[in-house]
Amino acid sequence: MFQALRVRDFRLLWSARLVSAMGSWLLVIAVPAHVLAATGSLLATGLVLAAEYLPFLLLGPAAGALADRVDRRRLLIATDLVRTTAIAGLLAPAAGPALVYAAVLVESAATAVARPAGQAHLPAVVGTGRLLSSANALGAVTDGTVRLVGGPLGAVLLLAVGFRMLVGIDIATYLVSAGAVALTRSRGRPNGAAQRPSFRAGLQVLGHYPLVRGLLPATGVFLLANAALSALLVPLAVRHLGGPTAAGLILSALGVGFLAGAPVLRALVDRVPIRTLLGGAQAATAAGFAVLVNTRSVPVALAVAAALGVSGSVVFGAPPTIVQRTVPGAALGRVTAVFGIVEAAATLTGAVAGPLLAQATGLGRTVNLAAALTLTAAAVTARTVPPAPPSRPP
Repeated sequence: MFQALRVRDFRLLWSARLVSAMGSWLLVIAVPAHVLAATGSLLATGLVLAAEYLPFLLLGPAAGALADRVDRRRLLIATDLVRTTAIAGLLAPAAGPALVYAAVLVESAATAVARPAGQAHLPAVVGTGRLLSSANALGAVTDGTVRLVGGPLGAVLLLAVGFRMLVGIDIATYLVSAGAVALTRSRGRPNGAAQRPSFRAGLQVLGHYPLVRGLLPATGVFLLANAALSALLVPLAVRHLGGPTAAGLILSALGVGFLAGAPVLRALVDRVPIRTLLGGAQAATAAGFAVLVNTRSVPVALAVAAALGVSGSVVFGAPPTIVQRTVPGAALGRVTAVFGIVEAAATLTGAVAGPLLAQATGLGRTVNLAAALTLTAAAVTARTVPPAPPSRPP
């Protein structure tokens, strides 16, 4: 699983991702809790998550085309600096919900540009063979680590040092990330950049790859349910499991699961057909969600959250590997942006619809509906993803 770390530039990129993600996850509970404390509104709290994903929906086409036209390394540095400036806005005196939404929107706009650039840049650094599987598994380790440490640590620091100090830490992590990326070797503009690619061309490229195209609807359904549950996680923990600390512990348990799931992903993505692998992981996630949202026991919630982290590693980690191996590098930014737009649309819808439905029909009913929708994603995968052999790398 650690083979990709032999590549110097990947070590720097992985370190940059780990540091910046850690800073962001310190705020993942603190920002919704800050808004909830200021407004007392489930809807206002859910809008924080909505603000995170609206830029992905609006900027996805331009971001994908940009990632296929410019030096991706420079683009990653620039987006880190923009995010630094955006988060610094939260240090303004009397930062109310409106300012929080504005800062999150700008930060997310930069992230919307960085994500397709980063995913498209990865095969140029490590290739498309076994090192790519290793790199994406290590990405799952990053996700697990920040979930393990960032959520609960942010909740503790929120009480110990306050919201403004957490914001300062996040600013520092973006600056460190920009510095690490700057130390990597420039690989210039992508091949084919002179062809002035468009988002429409990216859709045309996607049309040539049924396996990749089939992943889109299944991804959308799963992320819709996941966003609704994510938007309601803090209120659910506060009301049913004892408060923000319980939410932090659940995120920590998810992190443990993501760490355990990284070698599982590394082993299975090269051996199991993607339809079987993804559908099975989605079904397992649905079962875990059904238990998590109905238990009133913190130990049970933590055990289930850890299991959810394992299946989540596969659900979130397997599709990018397939896309990176299948789509030519010159179009990878645009195709990645197509997935980003589906993710943004599904997540934005879930983040708004979940709290609205919870206020109208009750928190318990809404989270159970979202858990059932997660199971539907497994059925969609079985329907839309064509049978294919395992993606065996050279």
